[in-house]
Amino acid sequence: MLFSLKYLGMTLVEQPKGEELSAAAVKRIVATAKASGKKLQKVTLKVTPRGIILTDSITNQLIENVSIYRISYCTADKMHGKVFAYIAQSQHNENLECHAFLCTKRKMAQAVTLTVAQAFKVAFEFWQVSKEAVATGNLLDLEEMTKAPLSTVSANTTNADEAPRPQALNNSGVVWELDDGLDEAFSRLAQSRTNPQVLDTGLTAQDIHYAQCLSPVDWDQPDTSSAEQDDLFSF
Repeated sequence: MLFSLKYLGMTLVEQPKGEELSAAAVKRIVATAKASGKKLQKVTLKVTPRGIILTDSITNQLIENVSIYRISYCTADKMHGKVFAYIAQSQHNENLECHAFLCTKRKMAQAVTLTVAQAFKVAFEFWQVSKEAVATGNLLDLEEMTKAPLSTVSANTTNADEAPRPQALNNSGVVWELDDGLDEAFSRLAQSRTNPQVLDTGLTAQDIHYAQCLSPVDWDQPDTSSAEQDDLFSF
């Protein structure tokens, strides 16, 4: 599933999940983005059971490639309604990073959140099967798991730390297989979740029901009253 968004930036957080935690992080990111005065980078965010792939919408350069097993939380921010954010463990160290994106409207922010939650559900099931396969000596086809289409479903489901990421990163060496590092990260993050099998999203049941009734056309259609003000952060 592909979404066209605008990248706001990143900040470090102390915990892997939490509505208040993410809200405070988004507030810092938005403040830093405003202070910079720079135009927001247009990005394409692709969600699959493997994770989140972020590319520059204009150059198609890879910006970030985040394994689903490192993501611990995602949400549509309550205060900044059109902001989607996720928390993930860095692939380089144990730091927890909160990344935020500006959507055309809150409906899209909710749709992205639910899509990531669904991808996590699929990945968790794969993780369980892979653990069993290792125990029994059976091998799995990793590619087959990534081919299932995603759609939103029920998800019972100005310092260096706040600086936006570089415009493009060379992540060609990312390993998607469930290696020991990913296994450890996923197991540790799973312990922090309310339900280890479900990604915490911070969405209410009403939010989930509303987002489920939308089509991709609805997600991409900006609010007429604020469509021209996104870069001015009038959200």
